[in-house]
Amino acid sequence: MNEISADESGATDVATDFALDSQTRSLGQVFSDGIANIRGGELGLLPALLAIAVLVALFGWANPSTFLSVLNLSNLVEQASAIIVIAMAVSFTLLVGEIDLAAGFTAGVAAAVLATRLVAGWGLVTAVLLATLVALALGLFTGYMVAKVGIPSFVVTLANFLIFQGILLLFVKDGGTVRIENDLVKGMVGDSLPVGLSWVLALFGVALYAFFTVRRQRAAHGAIPLSLVALRITAVAGVAVVGTVLFNRNRALPKAEIEIRGMPVVIPLVLLIVFILTFVLDNTRWGRHLYAVGGNPEAARRAGINVAGIKLAAFTVCGLLAGIGGAFLASNVNSVSATTGGSQTLLLAVGAAVIGGTSLFGGKGRMINGLVGGLVLALIPNGLPLVGKRILPLFGTEIDFSSSGVKFIAFGSALMLAASVDALSRKTS
Repeated sequence: MNEISADESGATDVATDFALDSQTRSLGQVFSDGIANIRGGELGLLPALLAIAVLVALFGWANPSTFLSVLNLSNLVEQASAIIVIAMAVSFTLLVGEIDLAAGFTAGVAAAVLATRLVAGWGLVTAVLLATLVALALGLFTGYMVAKVGIPSFVVTLANFLIFQGILLLFVKDGGTVRIENDLVKGMVGDSLPVGLSWVLALFGVALYAFFTVRRQRAAHGAIPLSLVALRITAVAGVAVVGTVLFNRNRALPKAEIEIRGMPVVIPLVLLIVFILTFVLDNTRWGRHLYAVGGNPEAARRAGINVAGIKLAAFTVCGLLAGIGGAFLASNVNSVSATTGGSQTLLLAVGAAVIGGTSLFGGKGRMINGLVGGLVLALIPNGLPLVGKRILPLFGTEIDFSSSGVKFIAFGSALMLAASVDALSRKTS
């Protein structure tokens, strides 16, 4: 009479598990769990945030008057914008355990299409539409070769690296440059918002973040304490207010006749992209399937997920985002050349995603990783020239920190360190 049937026992276990998941936790318990996760190898954004703190401290100490100025902060954000967007593009392929080595030249081809069509007299809308379709087509082609034909993504995208570079050369010719005269495209990276609108967007962004944070807390049934929600909202509000106050100051050079005030236009544009992509990954079935395929493709297939279709979609989205990144690249220099999207662009984009915390092995990563990682890699070329020439105490030799050699060593070291942290964290977990 006291025996429990298998169904009743299973129901009891499920009820017990649900009760554990929905237990109310205190702020102290959340921090304890966070420390336990870090010890278990789940580092998240911590390495990237520590890297930002170290780089800011070093460069700020080396040249505080220039590096810590609002003008340099604005330049840093503008320099990082394209890398951040392309890093988010590459993140979609990394999430499913693949890689796109041609994302940089996908951005370059899309930018070339946009620039050449504008020069040919096309309207902005039609030129943007064609560039978008081209970026989607390049991503779709890459995804088809990987997901449907079955060629490893490394081989496909390495081949596309050369093919897309050739297409770019056909558009702009060897050594050629296509200038962009459209004010809207030029203003994406470089223009500033009015002071009043800067405050409106900053407060709206904080309100939007607060809404979704509170909504998530309610859906967690007490697993996320209200004190933690309040702490997060306060931190975001503090960053938004301080940033807006700084950007609303005049950051023009002392002898400049025109003042430069207001938040750079590129900030709300990049944050909007981050918000939309994060919402898609966290709140859609497709987003959950991306993580499932990257975590264990065979288990995802057995669960009924169309693995090939998910990978195809991931590469297509990568192409679209890379095209948007190409527009940022073109806007930053007001032109498109044969090197747009090439040179260091791809290495920095992949590096930004990995340094930010996106796993090279698939199944782990968020869009915020690309943003934070992009800031890390933007700090290196931004701050090193300000250090200038220094004599190393241990070696007694003078090093020019603005040289390309030092930059390449710094980029490579940062990427190697991030990849090592990723690999070691997976072993630990």
